[in-house]
Amino acid sequence: MSGITTHVLDTARGRPASGVPTLLEIREDEGWREIGRAATDEDGRVRQLLPAGTALTPGVYRLTFGIETYFRDLEIEGFYPEAAIVFHVRDANQHHHVPLLLSPYGYSTYRGS
Repeated sequence: MSGITTHVLDTARGRPASGVPTLLEIREDEGWREIGRAATDEDGRVRQLLPAGTALTPGVYRLTFGIETYFRDLEIEGFYPEAAIVFHVRDANQHHHVPLLLSPYGYSTYRGS
């Protein structure tokens, strides 16, 4: 099944990051267009960012995570207000899993499965 999912792990706390606001956009000629919006669940996951009935298409996508909101709720001072990950979808028949590893002063990502 094709789609876009994510998983946010708080590496400083060694736990999933729940409640992280997540925005999915696609790049178009005039800029970015919002496709989906969700918050991570108790396991730190957004299991499907594309709305029901929306087909994944090739293009350049951006996931933006509201990490300032997450850390503020934990009463932790962080450095980055958000983390934006821009990536290609070349084969719309594949599933695209884009995890985020997070701490108050750094983050990293990779192509997951």
